[in-house]
Amino acid sequence: MSGLSPKLPLHPDSLDGYALNKNYRELIQQNLKCLLLTNPGERIMEPEFGVGVLRYMFEINDPVTYGRIVSKIEEQVEIYMPFVRIVNLDASPSLGPDLDPSNSNAMRIKLQYEIMPLGISDIIEIIDKLA
Repeated sequence: MSGLSPKLPLHPDSLDGYALNKNYRELIQQNLKCLLLTNPGERIMEPEFGVGVLRYMFEINDPVTYGRIVSKIEEQVEIYMPFVRIVNLDASPSLGPDLDPSNSNAMRIKLQYEIMPLGISDIIEIIDKLA
């Protein structure tokens, strides 16, 4: 068993017992996703941690809301992951069935970032849709 941390969500692996993050790129991507999806107050002993992007699903679908999401992501990454540089960040409604974003019930966040000490770039894309 050699890895940096367990992959989330946990699932059995015949080699290590549970699947593991084996490199820093995977580990940082997982930690960044956790930062985006965790609601403030959800993490024990760290009440300010997290963006909570899913809580914005019930906000007004307008540029002001998406601006607040972008600001919150930038703030949280700067505080909790200062070794990550945001290259490009876009939060917007996904296109609806008629290709009109105002008729959509889905949100899309695309985060392009660089892990500065390693010189590695990567992209995270989160699309969430109300069922």
